[in-house]
Amino acid sequence: MMGLLTNSLEKKGKIMIYYMDNQNIVTQRIVRVIKVEDNRLIAYCYYRQQVRSFKIDNILSCGSVKGRVGA
Repeated sequence: MMGLLTNSLEKKGKIMIYYMDNQNIVTQRIVRVIKVEDNRLIAYCYYRQQVRSFKIDNILSCGSVKGRVGA
């Protein structure tokens, strides 16, 4: 997983993550990694259309995005 996060950071590419928040709600997000620090991922979230912080431990899975995503 860290390899995919690093690749998104270096190539400024989009990835899809499945994320569980503090209330145990799982959401699917398309993000572009801006920074990886300690146990946090700072990324632009295309769902919320803003920069967000994600706990790396709460990322359940991630994968590359192929083709056009969004409106």
